[in-house]
Formats: sequence, C-alpha cells, structure tokens
Amino acid sequence: MTSSLIDALVEQKGIESNYIDAWGEPATIKEESKKKLLRAMGYAIDNEEELISQLNQEWQSAWLRPLNPVQVNRQSDSLLTTIRLPLELVNDSYTLVVETEQGDTHTHTIVPSDAELINAEHINDMECQEYLIELPFELPLGYHTVTLNADDGEHLGDMRLIMAPVSCYHPEKIENGEKAWGLSVQLYCVRSQHNWGVGDFTDLAELVKHAANNGAQFIGLNPIHALYPANPDACSPYGPSSRRWLNFIYIDVESVEGFDDASVQAIYSNTEFQAALQTAKQAEYVDYKTVSNLKLQVLRAIFDNKYTSLVERNNKQSRAFKAFIKDGGESLEMLAVYDAIQAHLSEQGKPSWGWPVFPDNLNEFHKPAVKKFKQSHKKDVYFYFYLQWLAAKQLETANQVAKDSGMLIGLYRDLAVGVSEGSAEIWGNRDLYSTEASVGAPPDILGPLGQNWGLPPMLPEKLYEQRYQPIIDLFDANMKATGALRIDHVMALLRLWWVHKGDNAKEGGYVYYPVDDLLAILALESHRHKSLVIGEDLGTVPEEIREKLAENGVYSYRVFFFEQAEDGGFYSPSHYPVQSMSTLTTHDMPTLIGYWHCLDLALGKDIGLYPTETILSTLYHSRHQDKQRILDSLHGHHSIPEWMDRHVDHLGMSQELNYGIQKHMASGSSALLSLQLEDWLEMDKPVNIPGTFNEYPNWRRKLSKNLEDIFSDENVQQLAADLTYLRKKAGQ
Repeated sequence: MTSSLIDALVEQKGIESNYIDAWGEPATIKEESKKKLLRAMGYAIDNEEELISQLNQEWQSAWLRPLNPVQVNRQSDSLLTTIRLPLELVNDSYTLVVETEQGDTHTHTIVPSDAELINAEHINDMECQEYLIELPFELPLGYHTVTLNADDGEHLGDMRLIMAPVSCYHPEKIENGEKAWGLSVQLYCVRSQHNWGVGDFTDLAELVKHAANNGAQFIGLNPIHALYPANPDACSPYGPSSRRWLNFIYIDVESVEGFDDASVQAIYSNTEFQAALQTAKQAEYVDYKTVSNLKLQVLRAIFDNKYTSLVERNNKQSRAFKAFIKDGGESLEMLAVYDAIQAHLSEQGKPSWGWPVFPDNLNEFHKPAVKKFKQSHKKDVYFYFYLQWLAAKQLETANQVAKDSGMLIGLYRDLAVGVSEGSAEIWGNRDLYSTEASVGAPPDILGPLGQNWGLPPMLPEKLYEQRYQPIIDLFDANMKATGALRIDHVMALLRLWWVHKGDNAKEGGYVYYPVDDLLAILALESHRHKSLVIGEDLGTVPEEIREKLAENGVYSYRVFFFEQAEDGGFYSPSHYPVQSMSTLTTHDMPTLIGYWHCLDLALGKDIGLYPTETILSTLYHSRHQDKQRILDSLHGHHSIPEWMDRHVDHLGMSQELNYGIQKHMASGSSALLSLQLEDWLEMDKPVNIPGTFNEYPNWRRKLSKNLEDIFSDENVQQLAADLTYLRKKAGQ
C-alpha cells in the first residue's frame, strides 16, 4: 500500500495528523493509528486493489449525483448551490424548484453553461462538469427541498436545503444583561416522601417550584435519555440506548391515570411488593433493578387495563396516544421494538445486554424477523410506546411548572456525546455508526492515559448522506420541554477522539466533523424551540472551536477549579466571558467538601486509581497549593469574612466557607451560574468517579435530605436570597 494514497485518504476523511495536547504541546497521531481509523470507517487498508475500487466508486457516485444530498446556508449568506451534469447536457434548460417547509414554491430556470464552471472530471470516457448556480430567492428559516427537473419534467435529483440563523437563540433579558442562577441535579438522586427510591418527574416539578420561589431561574438535569428497561443496572446516563427518548424510570407511577384501579392496587398493596418498595426507598444508593421491576409491574398492569381503549378504540385519549406514536415515527418504533425484544430475550434467560448478542435474525431493526416479532408481540411494543408517552407528558408538566413559576430559563437538559455499543439507536441505523471504534479523549491532566467511553461514533460521511436528519432529530428532541440545552463534550461538533476497538485510548486519533453545518442546524433548532445552548468545552479544547462556539451564540462552560492562570492563581469569576455558564464542580468531580478535604484522593487510593504513592503524593501537594491560591483569591475579593484564617492548613471546609465560595461565583460576569444541589447540602461523596466501573457505585448516590426538607432550611433560604441579590447586582 503506497503511503501517498494513505496520506491523501487520511486528509480527505478528516483524520488529524497533529494536534495541540492538554499541556499546550504539539502531539502527533501514529501512522498505525491513522490506518486503524480508516479501517474503522470501512476502508480496505490492507488491500490496495479493493481500496482503490472503493474510492473510485465513491468518487463516481458523487460526480453522477446532480445535486448534493444536503446544503446548509445561513440567512446572511448568498444563496449559491452546485449542479453536476454530463458535458452533453450542460447547454439544456432546467428548472430548480424550491419547496419551503412553510409550503411555498419557488422556481428558477437555468442553463448550466451560462453559470460559472468550477470543476470538471472524466468518468468512463464521459466528461462531467460542475457549475455554481445562484438562486434568486429569499428563503425563510427551515428545512426546504430543492428539486432539479429537465425541461420535459423529468426528475433528475433533489437536495435538502437548510436555512439557518447566524447564531443560537438568546433570551431577551439575558441579552440585555440580566444574570441568572440555578441548580443542577442528577434527577435519580432526589429523595422525597413520595418517590419509589429514585427521583421522578413529580419531584422535578416540586424542585422547580421551590427553587423558583427562592430566586432560581433554571434547573439543570443530568441526561434523562432512554436506557434499558430490561437491563436496569446499565444505569450511566452518559451511555444511553437512545438520546431521542426518555428514561421511563422517571415516571411517577402514582400520578398515572389508572393507578387507583382495584387490580393495580392489589399489586401495589401486596406485602412483598411493599417490602421491596420500602427497601428501595430507604437504600443509600439507587437500586435500579428493584425500582425498575416495581415500576414495570404496576405500569404494565395499568397499561393492560387501558390497552383496548387506547389502541383499539377511537376516543380523545386514544387519538392523543396514536398521534404521539405517529409523531415519534421510525425512531420511536425502533426503541419500542428493541425494548420488547430485549425484555423477551431476558425473560427467556438468553443473552440480552444489547443487539450484538441478539439472535442473528433479530440483531438489526430492518430484518424480516424483527417485523414479524413486532406483529406477533404488538401489545408488548405498544407498552413501550405507552411508557414514552407517559414520560413525555410528565416532563412537559414539570416544564409548565417552570413557565408558570416565571423562571427565565426553566429546565435545561444535558445531551450525552453518544450512545452505548448495544443501543437501540445503533441497532436501528447501523450504517451511521462505526462499531469498530469508540469515542474517548486523549491523555490530559485528569486522565494521563486517555479515556475510552465505549460509545461508537457517527461516520461523518454517512451523516451527510442522511441529510443530517439524525442530528436534526437529536437537537429537536432534546430541546422539547426545556429552555436550554447543555451539550456534553461540545467539541464533538468539530472533532471526536476515535479509539479503534481493542486499543488503548492514547493510541487514538481525532476525526473531524462538518462543524459549520452542525452549528448552523443547532442555531436553527435553538430558535425553533427558543432554547439557549450551553457547550461543555472542557479537556483538550482547540481555540478554534471556542471561537466558533462564541460566534454561534453557544455559551461556554467555565468550571471554577479549572480556571487557572499560568502562575497557578485562580481567575476571578468577574473575568469569565459573559457568554458562559459558570459552575464550581461537575458530575465528574468531587463536591466542595470532598475537594477541600481531599476525600476524592483518599477514595481514589482505596479503590486503586493511583498506581504509585509518588503519583498520589504529587496530587496531594498540587491540591494543597490550589487550595491556598483559592483561599488567597477569596480573601482578595472579600468573598469570605476577614475572621477566616488565611492559611489553608488552619481552615477546614465549613458552611461559611462553602457558601462564601458560591457567593464568590455569584458576583461573576457569566450570564449563567449553575450550582450543585449536593453543595447546598454539604455532601461529601461524588456522584461519579471517571475511569471506574465496579470500584464505586457511580450514578447511584442519593441526596442526603428529602426534597421536602431542603428548602425549609433557613440557611439554604438565606443562601438563595444572597445569590439572587449578588446576581442582580452583577447584572447592573
């Protein structure tokens, strides 16, 4: 295989050869890694003849397609497009028809040879030419269709034309300088008197109400994507089955219509059921298996009672249910059928963790046996439709509470960077993903060996061929019933660190995505939903993506503990970008108490995260220095009382220091401030320890207080009042 061919293909497919690492130093991708990434994209790297054939086929297909699959335009740009035709046809007359999303039709007659010739190629002794065509239309925002017709009416090709605004949506009050604060919470962590051992959408509505009454302008959520009802211990919100749909476990069963039916109450009041329910409620950590089984039992009983009226009758409720299913389209059908198959296999004791272990005839959505399964298990499939319907309605109820409470933003959701290998999304659209690779991160300060998240990446070219529909659907679904969207690892819009299956994370490489197109679609969906967008831009972040995000109206994500100058000092929050959300910690970091008392380092030692005492000693030393610099900054800005000791050796974490740090952030320049509910409760255990699996109960730790008791605490009430005052003052 010639190196020149490989090098050309590497560049053509957006594989980066060099990058700047987390320490600001140049880094090079290994040649073997680049070859492996090409293999993961489906190229026959080890067979030159086959590879050349693949590339020729791609090249010919592109040239023989008169219009591109999709084109993205900003409203501020000139409306230009390209047409490719054989030489003997370029002097003929053609009609370009634009059908807008709003139902309007525009036509433009062209003779290609009258326009600008920009390219030409010979394909099988036939010359093809490409022309640049200007469309004399002013089109509205939206998703439009362009059709190329010959003068005899023959349809020659079509293209999706996306018209997008110049940047994402910003609420008017935020644009005018108002500064907001809110709380972020892992919904499953919430304790309450009524829930079944996991926070639910009714808890969310109550949290919204209490927080709004105390001055909060938003509630930020962990990803609430659909996981696996038949495999409840696969509980990471960042490794979902589908990012378009919701996790049924957040349904408040007791508020579902039909819960009071006698047959359902017989299940609920059963002695064994109640014993299991009380155990789940009182458990220190979320018992996903028990809670899921209890909720599924009762929800299935309710559904069985309602099946005939919902599915086989024609009434107001059944019409709403069927409209929901129709609107959900193939994506909802894929998830429901997948969940039904997984449950069926699990009940039979067969391997069922994901589609890779499903029987061959069921391991892909479009296979004939799957269609037969759907028909023969219709009621089961409709049960999973029903779960999504309930979840969507209850989330919308919580969102309405936020609106009624006058919150400036309301709910903000978190969009995970990908789906897990055995997910319904991949099962239903296998061509879109590279299952021979995984998304991760190169070595950085927090992960010197790199990270492999086990999430197969989308193939950029397939995404383009599918006219960006999967991304459109993703943004659309996650902006529903919200006022903002946080995009985890937002650098994915520009590039993703791919790791070939079986390789160490540090052996990976960056693959680029069509960032300008993706940001334009994000801006369009942001305006359609009036949803502010926050991009989590932590880790190895190229300056170009931060600039692009800012230009496109995406709010940066600034974590206090990472905002350090070259001399090690901590930047004042008053110097953060206005177009940002600031925060103290994240779900991957220790709480304030955990950080200050180095409990995360002690826990890491206990579970074997640090291979040597030298590494651990270095981390302790670094933490001590950082704490002193933080203390210096807090005193320098008069954010804590003068009586507090100025030397970190003499100052442990207290409520005064905890609240002082939070108020220090509230005085900052970021438009948005997000605070962890765990820090209000002075909790010490983290919610997740990156790089661990069974060593720590990730995604299971509950809050230390019931929801009903949090906001009755006078100290919490005073903190909220102080935050509200300081945010108002910072916005003046």
